[in-house]
Amino acid sequence: MKRISFVFFISLISFFYFSRNFISNKVEKKISKEISFSFVGDLMCHSPIFESARIENDSFDFNPIFENVKDELSQSDFTIGNLETVIAGKEFGFSGYPNFNSPIEFLQALKNSGFDVLITCNNHSLDRGIKGLINTQNNLEKIGFKYVGTKKTENDSILILEKNNLKVSLLAYTYGLNGNILPKSKYYLINIIDTNNIKKDILKAKKSSVAVIVYLHFGEEYQRKPNSFQKELVDKVFSFGANVIIASHPHVIQDVVYDDEKLVAYSLGNFLSNQRWRYSDTGIILNFTFFKDDSNKIKVKDFAFIPTWVYKGTLNNKVQFKILKADTLIFPSFLTKDEIGKVKQAFYDTKFLINYTN
Repeated sequence: MKRISFVFFISLISFFYFSRNFISNKVEKKISKEISFSFVGDLMCHSPIFESARIENDSFDFNPIFENVKDELSQSDFTIGNLETVIAGKEFGFSGYPNFNSPIEFLQALKNSGFDVLITCNNHSLDRGIKGLINTQNNLEKIGFKYVGTKKTENDSILILEKNNLKVSLLAYTYGLNGNILPKSKYYLINIIDTNNIKKDILKAKKSSVAVIVYLHFGEEYQRKPNSFQKELVDKVFSFGANVIIASHPHVIQDVVYDDEKLVAYSLGNFLSNQRWRYSDTGIILNFTFFKDDSNKIKVKDFAFIPTWVYKGTLNNKVQFKILKADTLIFPSFLTKDEIGKVKQAFYDTKFLINYTN
């Protein structure tokens, strides 16, 4: 795919004006041949995050974390993120890294904020064992989520999403499970990266959908460029017939490459986490639309992205987290000068990793 970098504007204001128009491109009114998607990266719930949301001993409210991006998350037909935790139930005890288990209110806040689908296969899927995995699936269904990457039967690998008479398949796979091992009788519960299985699933998916999106949980943590394994696997998955590849795991944003036929995001970074250092406090809302052209060929359009930054600070005498848009010149009044500088830095760190063709 051809790679063309953004034009750099000398004037900060004019640069932000142009970038705002491109980056925060709103999803236009749908026609019958279109289906739109928004993706974010890792949705983590470290212990400081759920403690900040605690109202009473066993009661939590995560909704304020997402209030500044709720409108952006609610525009597409389907908004999707990687659930980097399990929702096993309070009987397992709530905890963050290294063995996550988050309150069910976390799921409710994601639903309230506009999320429709959650990816459940990642290196933390078995943090609370098979029982925790099954409880997570049950809780997702209770809240009303579709999910992909973990399953209850051997025939659930492909999730079909439909809108405007168009069907798109979503598949998801992870590189591993932090050393946890599924028994052979339960191997099907989590999709592990295996090119033979991925190829088989894509070929099956293409029989019942107009396009295929593949999510991959892979890469080296905190590395801002994809490694050779990532690039080779992406090339293979495209050769199998995927139209779009979305990925995460490094906890930082990596290259996003786009043209009107293919889109790959090697890592969308952290949409929510307690990782406070540069690059890991930054994420993306990535928007795109599949459409059928006059020859009934499926193409990608309306590619747009919104950089985000995670705020952590004391508001109303309580530590709070908030996901903020970074493509703005208007900042919340509670931000300090230093924090505004970090928001701007997140914007610039992100835009140099995005490559596209018109």
